[in-house]
Amino acid sequence: MQRVLFNFYLALEGVMANQLRAILTALGIIFGVGAVIAMLAIGTGAKQSILDQMKLIGTNNIVIKGVLSSDNDDGGNANAESNQGKKEKKPWSPGLTIKDVAAIDKSIPTIEEISPEIILPLNIVRDGKHQKGRCIGVTNTFFELNNLQIAKGNPFHFIHEEKGKPVCIIGKSIEKKFFSDGDAIGKKIKCGNVWLTVIGILEKRIATKESLANLGIRDYNADIYVPITTTLLRLKNRALVSASDLKEDQWDESSDAAQNYHQLDRVVVRVKDSKKLQATADIIARMLKRKHGGAVDFEIEVPELLLQQQQKTQETFNFVLAVIAGISLLVGGIGIMNIMLASVMERIKEIGVRRSLGAHQKDIILQFLFEAIFISLIGGILGIILGVVAAKSIASYADIPTVVSTWSIVLSFGVAATVGLVFGLFPAQKAAEQDPIKALRSD
Repeated sequence: MQRVLFNFYLALEGVMANQLRAILTALGIIFGVGAVIAMLAIGTGAKQSILDQMKLIGTNNIVIKGVLSSDNDDGGNANAESNQGKKEKKPWSPGLTIKDVAAIDKSIPTIEEISPEIILPLNIVRDGKHQKGRCIGVTNTFFELNNLQIAKGNPFHFIHEEKGKPVCIIGKSIEKKFFSDGDAIGKKIKCGNVWLTVIGILEKRIATKESLANLGIRDYNADIYVPITTTLLRLKNRALVSASDLKEDQWDESSDAAQNYHQLDRVVVRVKDSKKLQATADIIARMLKRKHGGAVDFEIEVPELLLQQQQKTQETFNFVLAVIAGISLLVGGIGIMNIMLASVMERIKEIGVRRSLGAHQKDIILQFLFEAIFISLIGGILGIILGVVAAKSIASYADIPTVVSTWSIVLSFGVAATVGLVFGLFPAQKAAEQDPIKALRSD
């Protein structure tokens, strides 16, 4: 052990005697380790961001949205008024309805859960406080599919859903604004022209504005949730036709007066097997097109597949970064080997003196190997600092999520030590193989 410590002391002395050369030699390791830390931080941050988005949208979900029928609907189902340039009439469609939900649920065996939604922008009023907001007609399945938990109170009872009772569940932002004076459970709030009794309060859903915008989802904290039957009976049912709905201009998409004729705004479907997401989405599209008389007045999205594609792109980007970081470490290791070989040639006489005083080949190997490892570890430490600073800077200025984990620091430090060991071994053996007599004769 004393011989090992003595060799370590000589190696440390040799490095400190040439500090500038040691730092320049370690630059490759510094930038390589820094690149590894920053790359892993970006990759971990992107993965965490995707997982957070998956929690927001739920897993194995298909989203169906009702839209006004597009101009490129199936022309074979359109009735032409005239062949003399008159505009063709588009196929009539009842829009997205509760009947569609029942048909999808009954006909497609791959579906696990299905949740219809009605989104109504209405005025919310209580105790002189007023704001524009949204009343969302849903079933209890909605909260399950969107990973929403009820912090206080209870979910909807089957009587609420079947009988159209005037009850609601509110988000945290609604509670904070309208019920700051006490507990909201059991109290009433006016949504449109209907007074609703609060029976539950959702847990706060934390999500950035960027995530909400990218995923096309609402801020769940700012909505009032009403049983879908209550919404249709007491608030608004767009499937019912009134005299004002029969105006010709309301069915003309070129007119500003065109209105939403869909009974439902969204339907979220959960599939049992993620492998059958796309196939199920295709079947739903064909079924709805047939039920809507050939009109494509709906959009179908599979958010999970989009996120998976985004994840694959991110993994490719991370791989490219890893290759660049690996090249930097390789160049750094070659630099250490080059400098150590030069150092051996400069210190041949020192090697000869040590051998003549009784040092073994093993002692010479340890001395130069310790020097290489020490230089590499210095580069590793400085590289870790550089990587952490780079990751924080990227997060601040480029608005890219980064997460510096402990294991990435340990990995980078281990890689730096390994590079020093591998690329320092050959110069150390080269030094140990020097003939002591020839070494003493050299200038």
